[in-house]
Order: sequence, then structure tokens, then C-alpha cells
Amino acid sequence: MYYTLVFASSLVLSLVATPMVIWLAKHINAMDRPGVRTVHSRPIARIGGLAIYTAVAIPMVAIQFLEGPTRQAFWSMSRQLSMLAVTATIVFAIGLIDDLRGLPARIKLAVESISAIALYVSGVSISSIHINGCIEIHLGSFGMILTWLWIVGITNAVNLSDGLDGLAAGISAITCAVISVFSIYQENLVMAVLMLSMVGSLCGFLVFNFHPARVFMGDCGSLFVGFTIASASVACLTKSSTVVAVALPMLAMGVPIFDTLFSILRRFLERRSIFAPDKGHLHHHLIQMGLNQTRAVLIIYAATAIAAGLGLVMMVWRDSTIICLLGCMAMLIVFFRIVGAVRFRQVIDKLRQKYTYASQRRQMERAFGDLQLHFKHAKDPEQWWQAACQAGRSLGLESIDLVWLDRLGNRQIRTWRMRPQPCQSDRLVTICLPISQAEGQYVQCRIVLTPGPSLEWAGQKGALFGRLLDESRPAITSYKPTDYQAQDLLQQVLGLAKPAQQ
Repeated sequence: MYYTLVFASSLVLSLVATPMVIWLAKHINAMDRPGVRTVHSRPIARIGGLAIYTAVAIPMVAIQFLEGPTRQAFWSMSRQLSMLAVTATIVFAIGLIDDLRGLPARIKLAVESISAIALYVSGVSISSIHINGCIEIHLGSFGMILTWLWIVGITNAVNLSDGLDGLAAGISAITCAVISVFSIYQENLVMAVLMLSMVGSLCGFLVFNFHPARVFMGDCGSLFVGFTIASASVACLTKSSTVVAVALPMLAMGVPIFDTLFSILRRFLERRSIFAPDKGHLHHHLIQMGLNQTRAVLIIYAATAIAAGLGLVMMVWRDSTIICLLGCMAMLIVFFRIVGAVRFRQVIDKLRQKYTYASQRRQMERAFGDLQLHFKHAKDPEQWWQAACQAGRSLGLESIDLVWLDRLGNRQIRTWRMRPQPCQSDRLVTICLPISQAEGQYVQCRIVLTPGPSLEWAGQKGALFGRLLDESRPAITSYKPTDYQAQDLLQQVLGLAKPAQQ
């Protein structure tokens, strides 16, 4: 009866607060406009997390004034709960500022990290794990790292899953329901009340957030919900220390966890920031398969429910922990593979390409250091030209043309080639690098190279060669066209030059 009251109060508060938040968002212009990163076609309020936070905070505060075992249970964990309330509020506030003004991802990550460490210090930590009731593993200092990874990881997994109407709220509601069942089973009254309050607030919010959505939870909602779920699951583990306490929320959050891991891997292989937005998430692939938003969300709900169901089996049948974990992971990987959110052959090919590119890059950078020394010791145009030819061989250029004006104003050219016969290819890349174009002076270096595995690779070679020219520019530009003695010396040194074709 008491649990029902907590759930109902949060549900009603959420149903009342969400329309008020929508009205507020319209008046303060906190609206999410359609864009290339969105799937909606009209402005929608984006601070719905304010309603979720309110619907959770009010019942939790009210419980402190009630007499009975619940109040005593809360007071027995007053230190941990106080820190959880403070850190969750800070994370919510940072998310709200981001929704209203915008914040760099590193600022949000820093706040999440500090909050996770503060929880660890207060006693909400993963310090030991019991396996099958007989094996206890003490994590020591590694427990802080694991606690940080779990809290920050789950927080951002929920944030990244907020891509379709009702998706993040629905997954979070299922997860909170599973954790509340486990808390009741373990007689953890405090976490059961907190999670049921979360379930009520999310269900009330879903009335307005399900497709077609009238409000989004925004970063203030997704960060608050993710942080609270992660912290509550750690608090459950702190009390029970069983591996099920970790595995149960992990399975319930399996879809956003795998989606986040695959997103990080994808961005790493594409050499982009792991915080960079894209449209490669699971829900994007479901939409690309032709499903509408409602069906895509319901499919992800079903996958989450199945994974959570396997977690509940672990709670009853303790010996099935490993089987359930492996079975759920295999199911989710197959699910992502069928949808197309991950293709292992492409991942292996990109890893091989990335390794090859990195290896070639290191070799080229080592050669670049030697080439710098050659150019630094060049004191006249002939030495400079020899250094340029050495650079062409080391960097794998096809040819180098040095073009300048003699004292009579005729264009002269001197050429170095890697091969006796010019390479005939439609894929050759030509880059013109002006060394000097001052008044009365014209010196230009033109390089030709093959693009190799990519145009970017050709650009890297051209950039390194251009850097060598920049650093050695005085060796060739110090000979002024008005200085006839210098011009004669230049003509003699570059005696193999021929008039350039007009």
C-alpha cells in the first residue's frame, strides 16, 4: 500500500507539472527547433526534465516528515541520501543550463565525474562483489574507478538514447521498475521508494512525451534520470554486494549501454570526437529501415523488457547469473547486427585501415625530422634543391618543379622526378606552393603525387612538404632579382633549367 502511494503521488505530480513546464518553455523560448540532428518537424519544449525532477523531489522531501519505518530507514542512510540528493540536483542544474544556454560537453562530463567521486566518498560505492554467496571480491582502489565508470557511463547512455519520442523515458521507466523490484526483494526500503517515485514521474511524463511528443526531457531530464538510476543501482550493490545488483540494471540498460559503446567505437574509427553528434544510433537505423517512430520505440521497449526479464530470472535463480549475462549480451549483439547499427566486417576493415594509416604516419614523421636537418643546413639554392629532392624521395612524391623568373623576366623551371618516365595516371594530385611572390621576385614549387589510400593522405604529404618550404624559405628567397650577382649565381646553380612553356 505504501509503495502504491509513492508511485501514485509521483505520477499525479508529473501529470500536473509537465503541462506547466510546456507552458513555461514556450514563454522563455526553451524550444527544440527542427534541424539536421532531429527527427521532429516542429518546435517542441525541451526542458521536460524539470517536471520529472519536481515529481521525484517533492515526495522524497515529504517522506522526511512522516513517522514510521520509512523515515527511520531514510535517516539511517542520511549521509548517502544527502549526497545523492545534492549531486543529482547539481547534475540536473547543469543539464538545465545546457538546455537554456548551451555548455561544452567537457563541462558536463567534469560535473558528472566530480559528482560520482563525491558519491564514492560518501559511501555509495562499488567496493566488493559476492559471487554465488561464497566468493567475495574486494576491489580496493579499483572500486572508485569502477564506480566512476558506471555512474558516468549510465548517465551518458541515457542521454544518448534520448533520440526518439518516449525512448529514453520508457527505457528508464523499465529499468527503474526492475531496480525497485530488486530493492523490495532485498528489503532495501529507501531505494525501493526512490525508484518507484522515478517510475511514477516517468510514466506521467510519457503521457506527453510519447509520439507525437509535446515535450522532450532535454539534458536536464536525461542527465538527472541517468545519474539517479546509476547511483541507485550502486546503492543497492553497497547494501547487498551480490553480483545480481550490478547485473540486473546492466541488463535492463543493455540497449543504451551497447548503443553508447558502439557509438564511441564508430566515432573513434572515424577519427571524430566521441561527443560528436551523428545519426548512427540504433533508433536511427530502425527509422532508416522504414519503421515509424512508434514502432521503432516499441521494438526497443521489447528488447529492454526481454533483457530485464532475464535479469529478474537471475534474482530468483542465482546459479543462472553467467548464463543470463552471456545470453543477454549475445541477444543484444545479434539485435544490433540485424538492425545494422554495427557491422563487424566493416569495423575490422576500419581498424586495419586506421592501424595502417597510423603506422605510415609515424614513418613519415620520423623521415620528416631528418628532412628538417637537410633543409636547415641548406645555405644556397643548390643545397636547398638537393634537400627538396631528398624530401621528394622520402615522402614518395612523383615530381617536383621549381619555377622562377630570371633577370630578364623569363620563366625558368627545374624538375626532379621519382621515375625516368612520368607516371601516367588520372589520379595524380598537383599542389602549387608559392615560395615567394614579392614585387620583382617570383619563385614557386609545384609538386605532383599520387593520392594513395585517400586524398587526405596526399594532403598530409603536401602539408609536410609545405612545412619544410616554410621553414627553409630564407635559403631561396634571399637572392634578390635586383642583385645581378645573386641572379647570375642562381642561374649557374640551376644551370639545368629550361625556359618554361608559356
